[in-house]
Amino acid sequence: MAFCNINDNRLTYLRVVVQNSPFRIDKQLKLRMVNSVSSQNNLVSVRNLTFSRGSKKIFDDISLDFQRGKITAIMGPSGTGKTTLLKLIGGQLFPERGSIFVDGQNVHQLRRSDLYDLRKRLGMLFQSGALLTDMTVFDNVAFPLREHTHLPESMIRTLVLMKLQAVGLRGARDLMPNELSGGMSRRVALARAIALDPMMILYDEPFTGQDPISMGALVHLIKSLNTILGLTSIIVSHDVHETSVIADYIYVISEGKIVGQGTPAEIQQSDSEWVQQFMTGAADGPVHFHYPAKEYVDDLLSSGKRY
Repeated sequence: MAFCNINDNRLTYLRVVVQNSPFRIDKQLKLRMVNSVSSQNNLVSVRNLTFSRGSKKIFDDISLDFQRGKITAIMGPSGTGKTTLLKLIGGQLFPERGSIFVDGQNVHQLRRSDLYDLRKRLGMLFQSGALLTDMTVFDNVAFPLREHTHLPESMIRTLVLMKLQAVGLRGARDLMPNELSGGMSRRVALARAIALDPMMILYDEPFTGQDPISMGALVHLIKSLNTILGLTSIIVSHDVHETSVIADYIYVISEGKIVGQGTPAEIQQSDSEWVQQFMTGAADGPVHFHYPAKEYVDDLLSSGKRY
């Protein structure tokens, strides 16, 4: 599965060539040429995204880029809209303002048939695994192949066994979902997510509820599959250590804004108090331990009436 990947060195070289050209090139044209090179290196581009639920603003004019062939993490505490961002990228939700481009296509301007075609090129690992409970492991992985292709059953069998082998569960193909451990369920769901050979996989809290061994297996699988299959991966997570181990780039989101971004090393050295509190798990800081309330002494001395 071949993609138009532009590595970092080539991208830097092209930028230098354009910016230092001996020919007289209009400044705006130079800027457009540099941005064109950069956009080719991004599989997903989010620009000036604003989205609200009721009166609560989830995203407030944020912009993000997800490079081809890289693992990019979206981190932040629960309730900051990380899963919502995945739904926006997949076209399940519409933004109030801004645009989202996936592989050069404006997601929210696509016709329904084109949007469905785009979704076939995206794999999704749901937080719960979302296996179909009345189907075997084999049939769960075969489901997207039977739904979206016209392959013969002999070919489907071969592909399913290949995907299960990749996640180490070929021997579990006849088990039902209720016979699987939590870690095994997540790995079966990952096999299903790669069944159609997607260009990108979206991971929604892949490490939640996993024991150390299962978590280690998932970390290894996400990294190795991304490298071997030439995938682009977006991971939504608040598991700091595991995500930092495999991510190439991290965005930290809070209260609708990007409060930190960079490589894992750059994030660890961030001078933002909020980022440091999140990354270290400090009990108090910009995010206070105490929920807003009146002064403690005043509360104790009050009449006890509700306020």
